[in-house]
Amino acid sequence: MVQRLYFHVAFVLCLLWLQAGAQSRPAVTLQDLRCESKVHPLGIAAAQPVFSWQLQSADKHVMQTHYRVRVASAPQLLNGRPDLWDSGKIPAARSTFVPYQGRPLQSAATCYWKVEVWTSKGGPAATGTAAFTTGILHPEEWAAAKWIGYAAMPDSMRIYPGVHGSGNKLGSKGRQRTVVPYLRRSFRVQKPVQQALVFVCGLGQYELYLNGQQVGNDFLAPGWTNYNKTCLYNTYDVTQQLQQDNAIGAIVGNGFFNINRERYRKLVIAQGYPMLRLKLVIRYTDGSAEEIVTDKNWKAAPSPVVFTSIYGGEDYDATLEQDGWCRPGFDDARWQPAVTVKGPGGAMQAQMAYPLRVMDTFAVKSAATPQPGRYVADFGQNASGIIRIKVKGRKGSVVRITPAELVDDEGLPYQKASGSPYYFSYTLKGEGVEEWTPRFTYYGLRYAMVEGAAPAGTATAADSVQLQDITFLHTRNSAPTVGHFQCSDTLFNRIFRLIDWAIRSNLASVSTDCPHREKLGWLEQTYLLRACVGYNYDILHLYNKTVNDMMAAQLPNGLVPDIAPEYVVFEDGFRDSPEWGSAAIQIPWFLYTWYGDRQVLERAYPMMQRYLQYLGSRAHGHILDYGLGDWYDMGPERPGFAQLTPVSLTATAIYFQDADVLAGIARVLGREAEARRYRLLADSIRHAFNNKFFNAATGVYATGSQTAMAMPVYTGLVEPRYREKVIRNLADSIRSNNYALTAGDIGYHYLVNVLSNYGQSQLLYDMNNRDNVPGYAFQLKHGATALTESWPALRLVSNNHMMLGHLMEWFYNGLAGIRQAAGSTGFSMLEIAPQPVDGINWVKAGFTTLHGHVQVEWKREGHRFSLDVTVPPNTRARILLPGNKKATVAGSGNHHFTAALP
Repeated sequence: MVQRLYFHVAFVLCLLWLQAGAQSRPAVTLQDLRCESKVHPLGIAAAQPVFSWQLQSADKHVMQTHYRVRVASAPQLLNGRPDLWDSGKIPAARSTFVPYQGRPLQSAATCYWKVEVWTSKGGPAATGTAAFTTGILHPEEWAAAKWIGYAAMPDSMRIYPGVHGSGNKLGSKGRQRTVVPYLRRSFRVQKPVQQALVFVCGLGQYELYLNGQQVGNDFLAPGWTNYNKTCLYNTYDVTQQLQQDNAIGAIVGNGFFNINRERYRKLVIAQGYPMLRLKLVIRYTDGSAEEIVTDKNWKAAPSPVVFTSIYGGEDYDATLEQDGWCRPGFDDARWQPAVTVKGPGGAMQAQMAYPLRVMDTFAVKSAATPQPGRYVADFGQNASGIIRIKVKGRKGSVVRITPAELVDDEGLPYQKASGSPYYFSYTLKGEGVEEWTPRFTYYGLRYAMVEGAAPAGTATAADSVQLQDITFLHTRNSAPTVGHFQCSDTLFNRIFRLIDWAIRSNLASVSTDCPHREKLGWLEQTYLLRACVGYNYDILHLYNKTVNDMMAAQLPNGLVPDIAPEYVVFEDGFRDSPEWGSAAIQIPWFLYTWYGDRQVLERAYPMMQRYLQYLGSRAHGHILDYGLGDWYDMGPERPGFAQLTPVSLTATAIYFQDADVLAGIARVLGREAEARRYRLLADSIRHAFNNKFFNAATGVYATGSQTAMAMPVYTGLVEPRYREKVIRNLADSIRSNNYALTAGDIGYHYLVNVLSNYGQSQLLYDMNNRDNVPGYAFQLKHGATALTESWPALRLVSNNHMMLGHLMEWFYNGLAGIRQAAGSTGFSMLEIAPQPVDGINWVKAGFTTLHGHVQVEWKREGHRFSLDVTVPPNTRARILLPGNKKATVAGSGNHHFTAALP
């Protein structure tokens, strides 16, 4: 048996040693040390990674005054002269995005870092230590690792870009099922191992195994991208799984890399057959190293996954299992040599976005048998995910599971609005209780119909298969939860959960529109729901990936398509809508203001410039007159294209917002001449917009719809002298229309913010505190457990969509009043301005920024209003009590305020 150095144990002991000997415990401690905004990350590929940390203290008014960061190749070097970098003692309050400025880093190496912080409280420095591990930093280091597979796809059979719809006009293309392969290799280790890191990409997705154990617990890894430009790889530390004799193996499925013409499909695409690229780096205690890579030494065979489609489902034949296939000693003599195949061409890039994982499980809440042989389980929650079954029965018996988010009038799965047919099937091997979970697909569901098996308690001798258990596994992006909200009004707590489940269900490798029918990265929701998602989840990495996806999707003429990655080119106006493509400018700005990420502005600036220039090329007299408009607004017709607001109004308003934001970005980047040019463009758009849409005599924009009135106010298109009149007209029109909600996918974001920002939270509450007209409460009344695509929860459209979830933002920045002060970035300066409304007596909410956790609790008792605020160290807050009767700046710590309500 090879001796191994247990890396994680040694690291913990080193950290304890580094922190030992302190004579007095400082008033300030450090927590949540991060490199590249992750704790102890594996596989970072930044040449200059950035560091951050949080201060923790029970004292008030704690501010950082100085910091020092040291980085070394070994932990014992941190207390002396580090061999990689020493920043020296820097006089600054900065505790996020501190860039590494030391010696060039090596690939596949673990580095240790220590930060010391001095504060306004004096005393000894607070210290913290952590580690990070680099990925593959230079493209040429991938050269020895080849793309391998079971077979190579002939060029004549490739389909790229994808074809929208059935693809039935493609002739013989896209008909064939791919072989989902087992791929394996054996190797020996004969020296003590210090560390072993594996870097792996499988297209479309893979599961990796070492010596019989799965490596990691990721789902649908790696993240999906434009594979022609980027192939993401994942990094795992497998030190403890190595032994003297080893076998490494993978199962590789299709994902968005290959979608054939079988069952339901939103599109048909074929960039190749499943393929794998892997590099295992083993470092020995004697200083030497060895690499195991994908090459001609690997073997391949068909796996029991006989069909898989991201859109159609998955079939598994357990009779084809080969026991021990990923263990050493397995006889693979009958396997064929793996084939070296042509990769898609994309650069290998470390995946920094959090992986998808199983994040929740649901047991059966109720069940029914609407027809003989059809058992329907209700899990009580509509969400994204897969089904796990445990069955017992005869070999060769087939169990089929059909998931659905709704059932029809007969109690059977209803998939007409979510993609049909979609199902899972499992063929038993006949060996006791068998457990199975699909690997390479997922769906949006609440119900699951089982055919071919009877529940164990009801099974008879005639039943060939007993269903021992069925469980719903909710899968999503594993981005950490950072926010929580609760109030005294039960309805609004339910609305919070309704929206949150739609957000959870659509946080995948991209921000999807729905977890079943499309699974595509429609871009408008990314920036319109940015705060709604950002208050609840850490989306720094996911949204940075979105920026990369948009950069990869941008056309030579500057157009950013409505979806990214753009696997299929949509027609009929669904490829180029300004309200969608403007995510290219709005999302980088969000990442800078929300998190303080300046790097994304630098990286994406050329894309933003080109997109704004493209919009200008489509404008006539600074007016844009094309696009999808206020999608799914509530008009007299079936929802879809905008009905109540001119398309030219929403398109031109976002064009103005883009120019305005880009002027601000140019200033941040020190490009003053360009900032002035974009400011002049914004002023010209404003002038043209008001000339075309605004009636100064009436104070009404265009049709006077909620969207038409709210967008100009929020974006700053309204001249200051008319702003109050426009807001009053907007509020009056809502009241006169019996508080009905009519704004759609685009406009409701602006409506919520305008009402919240301009003292109309009570009106916003009244609009949503009713279930007799389409809206959130209406959906709940009709049984929705996740936000639906349409305000009236129509059955013929998706019933799990996050695009209308804009009210979530108001829960945090309106009711709780947690906002970022004007001019601040990264929430270094807060503004706490709660907005109590009649009908809600208390609110409790919290949100973790990069500086620490902000907590707000308020309650009203008669005319007395009390507020408790927790501000993290190294942060300040401006407190505005109701009615603006009192405003104060509070430093970090816990603070209590009271006020009299009118």
